[in-house]
Amino acid sequence: MTTTMETMHIRCAGFGAAVDSYTRDEGDLWFLSMLGNQQSVRALWARLLKHEPAVISDDALSGGRYCTLAPQALGEWRFHATRLPITGATHAMLVPGAALYASERQDFLLLARTDAEAPGLHYRFLSRRIDLPLHPSWSGWLWERGLASGEVRPLDALGIHAWRCVPDPEALQAALGRALRGHRIPVPADELANAA
Repeated sequence: MTTTMETMHIRCAGFGAAVDSYTRDEGDLWFLSMLGNQQSVRALWARLLKHEPAVISDDALSGGRYCTLAPQALGEWRFHATRLPITGATHAMLVPGAALYASERQDFLLLARTDAEAPGLHYRFLSRRIDLPLHPSWSGWLWERGLASGEVRPLDALGIHAWRCVPDPEALQAALGRALRGHRIPVPADELANAA
């Protein structure tokens, strides 16, 4: 049984490449994985970093939607490229600093292979970025609360699942206090043992 991978195309200033994965919020491009000849891939990278508009479409030659790299991430982009040995093509990814676990930014971009991975990843990224004691057993509650409050927003994506996360520590602290007092989330047993 063979599976086909859905691809799009990106064009900018006469250069083009196939896109196997991207994430965007309206016209802001937050993540890009592309495949093409080395010259085109590197030219697209350079043009995008100069904030030139590109077009992503399902047709290599026409149509599509304009996009530029997300202005909130300018100056923080990582470019990873590798040549594929059999084809000679270049596979490259543009990843913003906000998608990296070790980033010092409070906001973050959550990239996951599946929806099921999202709550656990969200907990890890959130726990690293805010100064509140969070417990791993609360990951489902934290995820649902983030979606309901708008602090976690799903993004338009292809080949990956993506959310833009902009935590509000004060609102989270208040909600966490209410949830603990209302017994909607458990107090971890090890914390109860230490309190006794």
